[in-house]
Amino acid sequence: MSTSQSTTAVLETKQHFEILDGLRGIAAFAVVVFHFMEWIFTDPSQNFIGHGFLAVDFFFCLSGFVIGYAYDDRIAKMGLHNFFISRIIRLHPLVIAGSILGLLAFLFDPFGGHLELYSTGKIILTFICSLFLIPFPVIEDRGFNLFSFNAPAWSLFWEYIANIVYALVLYKIRKNFLVVLTLISAVAICYVGYSSGNLIGGWSGPTFWDGCARISYSFLAGLLIYRSNWIIKNKLGFAGLTILLLLAFVMPFSKWNWLTEPFVVLFYFPLLISLGAGAHLKPCLKKICTFSGNISYPLYMTHYAVLWMFGNYYVNYKPNTIQLTFIVTTSVILLVGFAYFVMNVYDKPLRKYLTDRRKKSL
Repeated sequence: MSTSQSTTAVLETKQHFEILDGLRGIAAFAVVVFHFMEWIFTDPSQNFIGHGFLAVDFFFCLSGFVIGYAYDDRIAKMGLHNFFISRIIRLHPLVIAGSILGLLAFLFDPFGGHLELYSTGKIILTFICSLFLIPFPVIEDRGFNLFSFNAPAWSLFWEYIANIVYALVLYKIRKNFLVVLTLISAVAICYVGYSSGNLIGGWSGPTFWDGCARISYSFLAGLLIYRSNWIIKNKLGFAGLTILLLLAFVMPFSKWNWLTEPFVVLFYFPLLISLGAGAHLKPCLKKICTFSGNISYPLYMTHYAVLWMFGNYYVNYKPNTIQLTFIVTTSVILLVGFAYFVMNVYDKPLRKYLTDRRKKSL
């Protein structure tokens, strides 16, 4: 086999853990609902999905597991350049799409906004920073998010950092050292929870380093699960694990968040990853898991433009409960449909085009 053919073979995508794919979609759906509820319930204790933000920590843990599974045995052959190109092709098209949608929502929000407060130069600079995942929290109308035009991109920033650290350091280290790093990161999670009272930080300038603690522990834990082969065979199936995952998001929001949230991140989510990797999937649910997994990232990266418009609408018009129920339900359904559209019309074709071009250049 030629060098080109060998490298191409190494780059082929491995088989997925289908239940874990499905759970990723459930977590993305929970994030979307949580973001709607954030506007409606200013008191988090009244929010029935007040811990929906923890889905990001589940994403991070799942990412560590999947990256280890996908690349531990082939990154040395494919090389750092090919690894980074592969990750950029996988992640960045939707970073760009989310930034464009966020900019359009900012410029043409029919329910509010104060464009007159921002110079054209600041808007352009903010957009460029969003495209390249450079934190730039300067837009007051966007809550001074690290990425004003697509708030969830803060987690993609840390995902990129984790991928870089993995390629440069983590894939080489022994399991004992990985355990030490994971334990140190666990201490950081506990410190963030205790000092802040919760783990919701990471998206803003003042909580920037909270995001580092969240990605560090969960990514390392996921990687450790894979390398230790902590896969628990079970019969919970996709439905059972979905219920268990949702319980983490709907648990009571209380003064004990500093304790319960770290517990979920440190122990519960890694357990769910281990169970998800070892669960049996009924054939009738395979398509649902595949769809759920495929739609998760597009949904996560494209929904927030609508959230800002919804927030301005809610603040200005104060709809009643019946109206809100209809608006939120319809919006979530439409956002899933839009994410599916973006995935099939933009993301998949672009990634296929870029991947084909890369293979031809090998």
